[in-house]
Amino acid sequence: MWSWVSLDTVATADKAEWFNDVISRTVAPHRMALVDPATFHARTGLLELGRVSVAYHDFGAQESWRTPEHIRCSDPGHYFLGLITGGGMHVQQGRNHAGLGPGDGVLFDSSHPYSAGTTSPGGSGVLLLSIPRTAVGLPEGRLDALLAGGFAARDGIGAILRTFLGSLRHHAPDCSPEGLAALERSAVALASALLAQQLDLGDSLPAETKEEVALRQIHAFIERHLDDPDLTPRTVAARHHLSLSGLYGLFRTQDEGVAARIRRLRLERCRAELVSTRGPLPIHAIAARWGFTSSTAFSRTFKAAYGISPRAYRQQARQSAAPQGGPAAPVDESGPRRPPRRRTAEPGGTV
Repeated sequence: MWSWVSLDTVATADKAEWFNDVISRTVAPHRMALVDPATFHARTGLLELGRVSVAYHDFGAQESWRTPEHIRCSDPGHYFLGLITGGGMHVQQGRNHAGLGPGDGVLFDSSHPYSAGTTSPGGSGVLLLSIPRTAVGLPEGRLDALLAGGFAARDGIGAILRTFLGSLRHHAPDCSPEGLAALERSAVALASALLAQQLDLGDSLPAETKEEVALRQIHAFIERHLDDPDLTPRTVAARHHLSLSGLYGLFRTQDEGVAARIRRLRLERCRAELVSTRGPLPIHAIAARWGFTSSTAFSRTFKAAYGISPRAYRQQARQSAAPQGGPAAPVDESGPRRPPRRRTAEPGGTV
């Protein structure tokens, strides 16, 4: 599970030693210097996924070095794939040196000396994936050329990996050991695909890695298009150049099929909006907003999934919230109305 540490209560004189110890344990032994110990801040979270670990680091301005002495003392033999979430950083390893900003990615290796530091006065934020060198499945000689090179990771597989790693912060604690093992496989597959993309080695990835990446791409596509009433398994297959049978084959290891996933995610979005206090919408408008073309069909589907009608669910939530926030303003749930019929005057009479 995630473990979080923060130096909020650490004395200024001890901050460098404290953070150096955290990085040495979550990454590898380093030497570190803080730009301004008085204002330095740091918070770190770590999730162990078998051979792989995911860390989130948010820290102030600093410089760090991993030297040959550190490597002789301890070397986990890992690649580290960093995704910058805020601020700026620089990384140098071998002949490469990268300046990085939000949305950029970088690969470095624990088995060779490197240096890293912040380039923003306020520090940096980084998602860091640690993977054994033997698990990546790409030629080490080609990967070595990528070390500290830096690359854009804002779109495509990079964006999918960033979203996946970010979601682990909230959802990994609810996973079983089998679920965590599946997350490890997904993390390695997505990281390998992102690195292969930088080296134009996509065709060399194992078939299971390609399938995992294709699934994640399809999941991301579905999430982006839930509001499209024409989103169906057939349109998903067409957009990804698959036959329907090929699409269903990809989902054979999933807990739900394509149509069931679309339906569940739409219902989750609707359920969240039903209890939203930010300008609550009528039920029929919420249903239409998330791709349901019939408010009647939406109500029936919602009740089948949650055992309660959308109207009753909203009322129940409003009643539960009333003691804290007072009675909520009424929402018109009557659905679209026809304009009032115009009355015409009878002959010899008045309207």
